Amino acid sequence: MMLGKTPGNITAIRPMKDGVIADFTVTEQMLKQFIKKVHQSRLFSPSPRIIICVPCGSTQVERRAIREAAIEAGASQVFLIEEPMAAAIGADLPVAEATGSMVVDVGGGTTEVGVISLGGMVYSGSVRVGGTSSTKAIINYIRALRHADRRNHRGNGQEGNRIGLSRIRSARDGSEGPQPRGGHPEELHHFLERDPGGSHRAAQPDRGCGEVGAGADPARAGRRHRRKGMVLTGGGALLRDLDRLLMEETGLPVIVADDPLTCVVRGSGKALERMDKLGSIFASE
Repeated sequence: MMLGKTPGNITAIRPMKDGVIADFTVTEQMLKQFIKKVHQSRLFSPSPRIIICVPCGSTQVERRAIREAAIEAGASQVFLIEEPMAAAIGADLPVAEATGSMVVDVGGGTTEVGVISLGGMVYSGSVRVGGTSSTKAIINYIRALRHADRRNHRGNGQEGNRIGLSRIRSARDGSEGPQPRGGHPEELHHFLERDPGGSHRAAQPDRGCGEVGAGADPARAGRRHRRKGMVLTGGGALLRDLDRLLMEETGLPVIVADDPLTCVVRGSGKALERMDKLGSIFASE
């Protein structure tokens, strides 16, 4: 919450970025604080089992670093689960059945795409584009509007705004400037669609959906998931009309999961509770 709002003598950082560790030491301390919040007792040193979600495109080195950070933080056992699998479990999809379930998880740092059948990943794909990059794209869009509006204001000498903008205060410097009103999101959608790194690209037919059929022959998961469509999870799923955009891009039905923001963490909790029955869902290094 404090990114971009701190004074010069304080630096706000993300210890984990794009789903992997950006600062090992700070990540270890962060995990220690999480463990303390869960285990309030001071009589014994807590040594819990921990499950951590990882991007399906993360490397063995990145996964090993995450595991080691959790062990150094005090975990007795560390299990890794790929984010599409956790999201599918959290969305109550039939991951153990012989049918294809497709999930697209639009997180803060990555967008994960997975087709799941018989407790395993038939297809998985990951791009390091998500809510953070979309936020940056919107910021650039706002700055471009402000610049264009100021030039327009100087050029015609008129008061007010000719392109339907309101005024809000900048969080960093307190300055005011014209910003798009909440009632006109189509301008932002158009801008995000033109963004070459847009998260919706990850689920296009040529990026994944079209490749699923070849790898899903045992249960014909590829053809079945095309009839069922995809389930959209993650905080990015809350972006209005993103499901419509994905539907137009892929030609598949798109359903937004219930409470998409917490699907991954809820799925991780369910996996941890049922790990004896769902042992094959966990990722290896």
